[in-house]
Amino acid sequence: MPIKAIALDLDGTLLDTIADLAAAANAMRSDFDLPALEQDRLASFVGGGMAQLVHRSLTDAREGQAEPEQHAAGITAFCRHYDRLLAVKTRPYPGVVTGLEAFRSMGLRLAVVTNKPLRFTEPVLAQTGLLPYFDIVLGGDSLPEKKPHPLPLQTVCQQFGITAAELLMLGDSHFDRDAARNAGAPCLLLDYGYEDVRGLQCAGIISSLVEAVDFVKNAGSD
Repeated sequence: MPIKAIALDLDGTLLDTIADLAAAANAMRSDFDLPALEQDRLASFVGGGMAQLVHRSLTDAREGQAEPEQHAAGITAFCRHYDRLLAVKTRPYPGVVTGLEAFRSMGLRLAVVTNKPLRFTEPVLAQTGLLPYFDIVLGGDSLPEKKPHPLPLQTVCQQFGITAAELLMLGDSHFDRDAARNAGAPCLLLDYGYEDVRGLQCAGIISSLVEAVDFVKNAGSD
């Protein structure tokens, strides 16, 4: 099937956000008199949405669960800090703008599908100059379900009037791969994000959005 639209993850795919996420997480930890964590450690906690990031950051454990009251206070603190740190160091990855321009020139419609709350997603896209490229922006709280549930990608397909086979998912984690698989859409994974994706089965592992252009051109040509 030819590719008619592309859904893209945000953190670790379009934008290198980890420095600002880590700064906000450590500012939150400081509010609880907890010592700062290394950025690489906090990077390993990214992927499941803000609530998960707060749990992991407070407990310093990927499977950690903070106490309910602490977690609620942590979310409030994290949001307060991240609001002011949203795009201090966050920048598009190399090749992102070139890739988005190429997709647009091919007549493809573009969507952001992220587990990041919408209150942060739209502002960070705007502040980094990427928002005008996208027809649809879905955050982790835009729908009743988030990745890896297929609903976000199904919603994109419905709004674009296409089938899942005509939607390409570009991401950097198993959340993206699983969401695409659950929806019946092809998926390419970027190798520069916050998860080691080399062992994940998908349509291909790429190092730049530009590399996805050839995949799109070749799709449905056999």
